[in-house]
Amino acid sequence: MHTPLTDTENELGKAIYDVAFKIHRTLGPGLLEKVYEECFRYELFLRNIPFKKQVKVPIRYEDLEIEDGLRLDILIGNKVIVELKAQENDHAILEAQLLSYLKLTGLRLGYIINFHTPLIKDGIKRKIL
Repeated sequence: MHTPLTDTENELGKAIYDVAFKIHRTLGPGLLEKVYEECFRYELFLRNIPFKKQVKVPIRYEDLEIEDGLRLDILIGNKVIVELKAQENDHAILEAQLLSYLKLTGLRLGYIINFHTPLIKDGIKRKIL
């Protein structure tokens, strides 16, 4: 059983859903991922939600450190990872990848948002460690 999310994590999660729904309602599916990412960051900015884009995370493997081991699409409030997609197929590997990102960063909450769905609610996956 997971430790309950903090109030901050819950608030950020609600904002992430709101942003995704607004963008999808306005633009619809079928655009490039970078368009959705720009709009997502813009909405976070308008809402005064702190975020970082394309965050490099080093990976340690035994004595080896890989400086640019992974890159997070968006890190919100230093607490939540958001990976944005715009692809037709919803691959299970994306969820496994997000879980790896959470483990490697020590964070607990992450989202995959695939804007290439007729209904955005079907394109949002939430993962908690």
